[in-house]
Amino acid sequence: MRSTSARLLIRVEGIVQGVGFRPYVHSLARRLDLAGWVGNDAHGVFVEVEGPPDALTRFQEGLRDDPPPLAMIRRMTATRLPVRGERGFRIAPSRREDTRETLISPDVATCADCLAELFDPADRRYRYPFVNCTNCGPRFTIIRDVPYDRPVTTMAGFALCEDCAAEYHDPGNRRFHAQPTCCPACGPTLRGASASGEWDAVGDPIVAAVEVLRAGGVLAVKGLGGYHLAVDARDEQAARRLRSRKHREDKPFAVMVPDLEAARRLCLLDPVAERLLTGPRRPIVLLPRRPGAPLAEAVAPGNRELGIMLPYTPLHHLLARELGRPYVLTSGNVSDEPIAYLDADAYERLAGIADRFLTHDRPIHIRTDDSVVRVVRGRERPLRRSRGYAPQPVWLARPVPSPVLGCGAELKNTFCLAKGDRAFVSHHIGDLENYETLRSFTEGIAHFRRLFDVTPRVVAHDLHPEYLSTKYALALDDVELVGVQHHHAHIASCLADNREDGPVIGVAYDGTGFGADGTIWGGELLVADLAGFSRAGLLAPVPLPGGTTAIRQPWRMAAAHLDAAYDGALPPDLDVEARHRSGWDDVLAVARSGVNSPLTSSAGRLFDAVAAILGVRDAINFEGQAAIELEQRADPAETAAYPAAIDDGDPLVIRVGDLVRAVVADLRGGVPAATVAARFHHGLADATVTACRRLSAATGIGTVALSGGVFQNRLLLGRVADGLERHGLRVLTHQRVPPNDGGISLGQVAVAAARHDRRR
Repeated sequence: MRSTSARLLIRVEGIVQGVGFRPYVHSLARRLDLAGWVGNDAHGVFVEVEGPPDALTRFQEGLRDDPPPLAMIRRMTATRLPVRGERGFRIAPSRREDTRETLISPDVATCADCLAELFDPADRRYRYPFVNCTNCGPRFTIIRDVPYDRPVTTMAGFALCEDCAAEYHDPGNRRFHAQPTCCPACGPTLRGASASGEWDAVGDPIVAAVEVLRAGGVLAVKGLGGYHLAVDARDEQAARRLRSRKHREDKPFAVMVPDLEAARRLCLLDPVAERLLTGPRRPIVLLPRRPGAPLAEAVAPGNRELGIMLPYTPLHHLLARELGRPYVLTSGNVSDEPIAYLDADAYERLAGIADRFLTHDRPIHIRTDDSVVRVVRGRERPLRRSRGYAPQPVWLARPVPSPVLGCGAELKNTFCLAKGDRAFVSHHIGDLENYETLRSFTEGIAHFRRLFDVTPRVVAHDLHPEYLSTKYALALDDVELVGVQHHHAHIASCLADNREDGPVIGVAYDGTGFGADGTIWGGELLVADLAGFSRAGLLAPVPLPGGTTAIRQPWRMAAAHLDAAYDGALPPDLDVEARHRSGWDDVLAVARSGVNSPLTSSAGRLFDAVAAILGVRDAINFEGQAAIELEQRADPAETAAYPAAIDDGDPLVIRVGDLVRAVVADLRGGVPAATVAARFHHGLADATVTACRRLSAATGIGTVALSGGVFQNRLLLGRVADGLERHGLRVLTHQRVPPNDGGISLGQVAVAAARHDRRR
């Protein structure tokens, strides 16, 4: 090399493995006539590069400003080295080290180039369900270890054929060092099978699968992160049959459509929704349903929204093209169980549900459910963060002083491991109510600890002693345990999501959580930062008659709220009382006695009560059902709000009895239930805004954080946020993790780290 040459060691950290970064570096270096090599190690990507200084500058600019589309550069450093006179540029073997810092890419939807090959009769991968390249395909669900190379993925058992090997080693090919690359000659095989596991000997498995759907059958489909169950979404009997077999009475099914135009025929789309549907993550997007949308009523009974997603694997594209109509694609499980992902387990658990199986021999290493998002106020709001998002880290405002594990909550569980400035929030685990889900939780923690080299010294957990996640934490040895109040964790989650420390006025509205005073919280206004909080306000508490039974039977909450609102002297002829006359007095007696009836300030239970009073829902079949249906019932054109007084004090109390009495008065006056539902939403929202303004004036805090599962409600979130901003307050909402209990683990980590840091 000329004496004017220079040599650099460049380290690139972030999501830079499994996303075509090394091939991109190789191509860029060759284009600039630079010498050296690039490789993977446990920290990310390392590059030793040599050449003229101006070319090295352009090289660094290219890495920083124009990386591959799936890459996410977090940090890039350059160190000068002695010039060696290197010739040529190559990809070096990966380095394995004891310390691991690299990040793992989420699974990525099929790219346009691979999709074109999939449907090109002249291409050797025509109709091959496992086509992928450096820009798309499986990542997180197949990786066993790092650095990310084929031998440590579930593709290890599929040796590359001569043609695929040539592509893999060709720097000019987009499959250059694409670890899951394969073709029909060397890759996984798609098969059809009966419910008893007998393989189809002949025929096209896709065609046979579509025949099952067209005949009204239930099809089990092995996807990226587990098995799904599919039926024709226009077939009412098929959808009902799936509900019956899966024991899923009312909860809406997700629907997969072939393309954006098909989605438009079913739902109203805005530009943000279209971007989400067609982007590389491909979540389920909750969208307003078009009147008369041609789908079976049993797909989403009584729901004004549909959960829509576009195909994200070649297999889904093939099914959608062959069927030519929307199809239900729901988790392969019986309700409340985790999704099946191991083949033998799937046949055992799904044989009584599915008529046929469409499966393959590429193993899934970690089960991963579909993600769910909603568009509110023009922005993406995650409701379930899983496939396509995990395990991409949430970057923290400042590094944690020691590695931390947050064990999460009981429902919608995730866990979170953090070290440095990275918080690895897990994929959706589910409700920790059975052995299978608990095993998924413990195995997931072990997998994340190995992948990201995190040995937690601090373990954060919920205060509820009976949560299985709490029991897991308490059973660990040689760690510092930190108990975090549930609603403080919600607000801390929102703070961490927004890379802020506080203090804020935190509004935590959810179902139930173990309160610091021994009661059941759920309608809280906290003055909080990451390290601590004070309870500055709440919704007026009422008894929870029968404990958890009242969660499953909202009419019990109606009885409790009516009894409190009218001081025991209920108006006559209330329909909710008439429907439950045989048990009404007994429930009131239990509530008044306090036996198995703890006080609760829960916003979720208030929604339940109003839903029952309006005749929307007296008993639920899934968590949050009554509140969801009450939101669905609300008239979007109504703007009026019921008034609710606020008792000043420490803490201040929002008189929700005012709202209940207004609901009853309008209902008895013949006002339509849709109007009443809207006015209730607006009344609670306006009272919340007023309470926050009073707390802001008293504390000087001008920022409000909104968190908790109730803020999944589009109508409530929009009205509260708009009202706060209209009065000059700054509003923080969730962007990267859900407001529900799926975000609790991140909040626990943030609280534990802040307390640990404060003690140092």
